[in-house]
Amino acid sequence: MSDAEMRLRKNELVRILNEHAYNYYVLDSPRISDAEYDVLYDELCSLEKKTGEVSADSPTLRVGGQVLDGFEKHTHIAPLYSLDKAKTKQELIEWEQRVEKLAGRQAYSLEYKFDGLTLNLTYEDGMLTGAATRGDGVTGEEILAQVRTISSVPLWIPFKGKMEVQGEAIMRLSVLEEYNKTAKEPLKNARNAAAGALRNLDPSVTAQRKLDAFFYNVGYIDGAEFKSHFEMIDFLCGNRFKTSDFEKSFKSIDDICSEIENVGKYRNSLDFLIDGMVIKVEDFAARERLGYTQKFPRWAIAFKFPAEEMTTRLLDVKWDVGRTGKLTPTAVLESVEIGGATVKRATLNNYEDILRKKVKKGSRVFIRRSNDVIPEILGAVEDDGEYAEIEKPVHCPACGARLEEIGPNLYCPNTLSCKPQLVMRMTHYVSRDAMNIESLSEKTIELFFYELGVQDIAGLYEVTREQLLRLPGFKEKRAENILNGIESSKHPELSNYIYALGINNVGKKTAKDIAEKYLTFEAFKQAEKEELISIKDIGETVAQCIVDFFDDESVRLVLDRLHQNGVEPKQFNRNAGVLANKNFVITGTLEGYTRAEAGTLIEENGGSLQSSVGKSTDFLLAGQKAGSKMEKAEKLGVKVLSLNELLEMIGKA
Repeated sequence: MSDAEMRLRKNELVRILNEHAYNYYVLDSPRISDAEYDVLYDELCSLEKKTGEVSADSPTLRVGGQVLDGFEKHTHIAPLYSLDKAKTKQELIEWEQRVEKLAGRQAYSLEYKFDGLTLNLTYEDGMLTGAATRGDGVTGEEILAQVRTISSVPLWIPFKGKMEVQGEAIMRLSVLEEYNKTAKEPLKNARNAAAGALRNLDPSVTAQRKLDAFFYNVGYIDGAEFKSHFEMIDFLCGNRFKTSDFEKSFKSIDDICSEIENVGKYRNSLDFLIDGMVIKVEDFAARERLGYTQKFPRWAIAFKFPAEEMTTRLLDVKWDVGRTGKLTPTAVLESVEIGGATVKRATLNNYEDILRKKVKKGSRVFIRRSNDVIPEILGAVEDDGEYAEIEKPVHCPACGARLEEIGPNLYCPNTLSCKPQLVMRMTHYVSRDAMNIESLSEKTIELFFYELGVQDIAGLYEVTREQLLRLPGFKEKRAENILNGIESSKHPELSNYIYALGINNVGKKTAKDIAEKYLTFEAFKQAEKEELISIKDIGETVAQCIVDFFDDESVRLVLDRLHQNGVEPKQFNRNAGVLANKNFVITGTLEGYTRAEAGTLIEENGGSLQSSVGKSTDFLLAGQKAGSKMEKAEKLGVKVLSLNELLEMIGKA
């Protein structure tokens, strides 16, 4: 290949790879596999090395270049204003009254207030030529090398005029979770992770954080004008910028407040942090009339959600024993109010987590609470003084057995008589997603254990009416309900039964995959490791856990007793249910159901779940904030269902 041919091919690869990156990171609609992308990327790297040329829009720049000596100052073409803030409905009403007094009645846009780091990007002749932090609103720090590593930031756009675009760089919560699994120094939260990545002088560190970005404003533009907020958003979309799926229009603050309340209910299910909502006057002529104060635009305001992150003091650490024997440390905290709740305890993952987060008895710690989820400790406050190290336990706090270390976790090996393990196994067995014996709570299971000597799941089926009536607080009706619940559980769905047994690393989805493969429990019991590994998503570790489970003599004895007591799981029927052979994708926020609950409904009625819309998808179950999956479904002609329509299909409307 001649030099000219290499340059032509190199330029063609840059165009092709940027198009695929746009489809993948912005549209969420990949056109080729990762392996195919890698082949093209490697070819581009080779050609850049041979020609010694790297174009300004080359995707190879996204991995980060040489370490910078320091940050240069960048003066924004147009100032970046901060937003006035409101915390109550009354404050929003007063803001609306001020707007209407100066500019008349208006329509308003509502969008997420992303909790990350503000970006100000400069484009000239269609190319990304500058990127800066907000700074003081007039001058920021130049971070072009770092921003180039963000795959959702376009390196070139169709528009050729000079302009500045504002957005927010974020680290997705799922990405943060994966990053912290192997990080020597875990990141405390997604907001700090994004800010720290972009203010790191080594762009390769930024690249490792796999940041994302959403764009919401054109601060300066030469050669174009916009009449409204949504016209500007359409312009951004048309120029390859990733915008939020949530952009809504309202006529009144009352309606906006209702929607803010709705977002507040589901915001913690999002894969990124938002700390509020932004309300803007839609009409640009009205914005012009409203103007600015010294600090804020009069035509926009931010509604802030209650804080969900605070600091408090760690008083002690208690170690709890789970059904698998794994010990989990729970932090006992000095009580603190977060988001309207009093928090006294928070979770830590294991002893390694304690060391990585540098928490000690008496130290102040950052904690975060999301809805009803147990609060999590993010890390210790630095330079808070000298405090006592948290000691690693040597013996089980429940039974005294010497603990074993497996990977980063501590385990009690006493599976036969360690009381918390036995109680938690039985509690898991009767839970909703397993055998669904509603009449048996964890407290009732504890009574069975301590008062009746029931120590395994088979023993649940051996409890008599006479025994129940001797228990404190038990009368005829309660005893009857429990016995009926136990009796009705004897012929469960195969996947529920497999999940209920509590095999290490076998969750609900894996249990369903196993049921589809083997159809009967007897066939599953005889499965060999190599055969199990052939099932999608089951690897060496899970397969070995299953084999070890059935090789355990005590397990076999319990299974035999279950069989003798009449427990016989149904044979799996691939064609059972009104949704049999139908593939579903779920998107958006569903009223009254979580996505997981809706997915369970679909699977219980014979349907299958897919993660993304494709040609094999039969239905898209769409709630509010459906986004790009809705667009793709419409393009492919996939039928879109509301939750009510799904419930009608399965006879639950």
